[in-house]
Amino acid sequence: MDQKKKELMEKLFKRLPEVKLNMKDTALLVIDMQYVDACRHHGMGAKAKEFGLEKELDYYFTRVENLVTPNIQKLLQLFRQKGGEILYARIESLTQNGRDRSLPHKMLGVGAEPNSREGEILEPLKPLEDEIVLSKTASGVFNSTNIDYILRNLGIKKLIMTGVLTNECVETACRNAADRSYEVIMVEDACAALTEELHQASIKTLDGVYARIEKTDTLTEKIKEVSE
Repeated sequence: MDQKKKELMEKLFKRLPEVKLNMKDTALLVIDMQYVDACRHHGMGAKAKEFGLEKELDYYFTRVENLVTPNIQKLLQLFRQKGGEILYARIESLTQNGRDRSLPHKMLGVGAEPNSREGEILEPLKPLEDEIVLSKTASGVFNSTNIDYILRNLGIKKLIMTGVLTNECVETACRNAADRSYEVIMVEDACAALTEELHQASIKTLDGVYARIEKTDTLTEKIKEVSE
């Protein structure tokens, strides 16, 4: 949050307090880290190359490869060591022709067929056998899956958000989770948008209002101190 906004918000409203982590009621959510939109050789990346636009997406894919994926790997490893709940959300339709997708996804041409490469989670972040993977057909995982029902059955009250795109599916998840009374941490350097400007604008919007913003290294140190 920039200083002017921070000062204004502090005058008008309270800020969200720091989230007190507890592995029993905290889950890690990995959003859309899949081949359709997070790999430069498939899906969106392949389409950009086809139209000669790969340079326009170089910032995004470089951030995903060199920063976001390694940081999510750190969080996954730590959560698995601690026995924490891990959930994945991915873009994937129930039908081959995607007729069950939301209207915006149909109009924008967003989607991945069931059991397709594009629908798979990136290999470095591949879910383990008993980890939950939810397929969604809209931007919001809360709008297009039964994640809220699942989280409440698991006893989850706090969510750590990672993935892509920061200003779209990740921000939507943060807002929807907060509105459903979950405490939310958004891991800034475990997310990416198509441009740095879009990423930072989303961070400024969410910070202290819908989510607490954390860096991976700071958050991992806090998690290490939490009893299992």
